[in-house]
Amino acid sequence: MRKRIITLTPNLTTDRPWLDLDRTASVEITSEDNAFPIESALSQKGGYGWRAAGPGVQTIRLVFDQPQSLRRISLVFVEEEIQRTQEFTLRWSPDRGRTFQEIVRQQWNFSSPNATRETENYAVELANVTLLDLTIDPDKENGKARASLLSLRLA
Repeated sequence: MRKRIITLTPNLTTDRPWLDLDRTASVEITSEDNAFPIESALSQKGGYGWRAAGPGVQTIRLVFDQPQSLRRISLVFVEEEIQRTQEFTLRWSPDRGRTFQEIVRQQWNFSSPNATRETENYAVELANVTLLDLTIDPDKENGKARASLLSLRLA
């Protein structure tokens, strides 16, 4: 039997640390529940996450101070109270929002007790990102739920 020990090439999508969004971007939001501020969802320290002030479609927009290269995007949504179908769209812009390119559009059915957490991890190759736009339609069926986001991380 012939045998060789091989060295794996590091996976760049997992070796990069998360961006410190406090230092690299400003955030624009359509609404916010005072008890669940957006900082909680964007902080690397974790927290209770963000929640909209009321029902309906919501937007979270990260505007970068300097263009960024992104290799990883992680989103976590949690819903333990009501059954609902959520759709989110994640887009990016190289020109401060004049044009957008869609990264993903995803639907998820939240139903307690087994499907209360949606975790999405995307490996991307994006250069010169000046703006990242997350639009959440929290309740496609009856429009009564509030959007929420436990965490958003970028690398």
